[in-house]
Amino acid sequence: MSLRDHLEQPCGLGELAGAPHTGAAGGAACGDLIRLSVRVDGEHVSAAGFEARGCAAARAAGSAAVELIDGESVLVAASVTPNAIATELGGLSPSAAHAAELAADALHRGLGMAAREGAVRLPAVAARTLVAMSGGVDSAAAAQLALDAGEDVVAVTLELWSDPATDAERSCCSPLAVTAARALAHRMGIPHFTLDLREEFRSAVVDDFLGGYGAGATPNPCVRCNGLVRFDRMLALAQRLGAARLVTGHYARIARDGAGPLVRAAVDPAKDQSYVLARLTGDELERLRFPLGMLAKPKVRDLARAADLPVADRAESQDLCFLAGTNGTAFMGRHGGRRLRAAAKGGEIVDRDGRVLGRHKGHHGFTVGQRRGLGVAAPEPLYVLSKDARRNRIVVGPREALDMATVRLHGAHLHRPGREVTGVRLRYHAPTVACSASGAAGPHAELDVRLGQPTAGAAPGQTACLMRGDLVVGWGTVAGA
Repeated sequence: MSLRDHLEQPCGLGELAGAPHTGAAGGAACGDLIRLSVRVDGEHVSAAGFEARGCAAARAAGSAAVELIDGESVLVAASVTPNAIATELGGLSPSAAHAAELAADALHRGLGMAAREGAVRLPAVAARTLVAMSGGVDSAAAAQLALDAGEDVVAVTLELWSDPATDAERSCCSPLAVTAARALAHRMGIPHFTLDLREEFRSAVVDDFLGGYGAGATPNPCVRCNGLVRFDRMLALAQRLGAARLVTGHYARIARDGAGPLVRAAVDPAKDQSYVLARLTGDELERLRFPLGMLAKPKVRDLARAADLPVADRAESQDLCFLAGTNGTAFMGRHGGRRLRAAAKGGEIVDRDGRVLGRHKGHHGFTVGQRRGLGVAAPEPLYVLSKDARRNRIVVGPREALDMATVRLHGAHLHRPGREVTGVRLRYHAPTVACSASGAAGPHAELDVRLGQPTAGAAPGQTACLMRGDLVVGWGTVAGA
């Protein structure tokens, strides 16, 4: 059909209005809005419809998208690109090309909702692999390795956060990142699904992050996100898509002992991400694969260049995904509510005897063990020893006052019996400290970890990753000394 045909006799205009699996793209910024709805019955899109507001090109693009997917297989629909929509219209001028992009985004949002809610059900295929793609070089390289192995690859990207104050280009889970990851997957010939998990992420991760800082702790949101949001949703999608495994670009390995699989540290210690995967269970690991765990970063970039992937030399972001382009204090000021706004009014910096040494601009801007940025003159270096959220106080003292012999964890879980624990990592990228623990495998409301030597750096709220050599055998949240 031509552009005129789609304008004069639009396919699916007004059909499926209000259907639960509806995606929308556009809005106030450009004036054009496309809503596209799908009805999915297992393997196929049994019906599709759209509504459009704005320019004629938006109406035509919505119709073209419906024409391309109505009655097609889910995987064909998941492969539709803006260029395919423009081609269906006989081509679009540069000024109208955005309409095809909006239609494609609306389509994939609706399709993602159908996949998330279980309407998509594909038969199991032993060679099918679901790859988590963020749009960066690591996930792209992982997908390329699966393609090179002859696997039937499908991609998924999670949309976790949307905040105008965040640098969307540096975030791995913003709407812009989703669009970029989808375009990369399609460039590689891979069908792509988007899962919108913003509500779950806010509830399980961001609210906990803000609440932890409000209470004087320093939580690790990445461990919580991987354990409570990311992997279980992606593994559920893999099952619905008939995929035998989920592949991610994490730098970690999986090893097996007599009791099953465990996360193992990566070969490259500078890139190792086993710490943030500590919550993963044996049942989850049975269906996971981390192909980059045996590779160093330069090798991954070489692989991407050899495959002519445009992200081969993309710079890495060091920020938390929801803090990209901003800072923690500013973020907490916007989202932290009354408790953190009250903390931002400032309080006292005191020594261990309670003597006032200075003032600060909010306890939530400090971490136990911090030295720089205290703004207090003293004859010896001072470190943050503890935070009193109730009184908005920072207690400081000498470095040796941070040392502790035992760390208490709460909400802990042992993947193996405590007697197998030989070390602990008290924060991301921290060295492993020799230790011992006790208790049966399974959950523990509280767990004491006895350190082999007095050690500093255990900040309340951080995750303690329990190790047996280079294997992750448990985790817990640091409560204190």
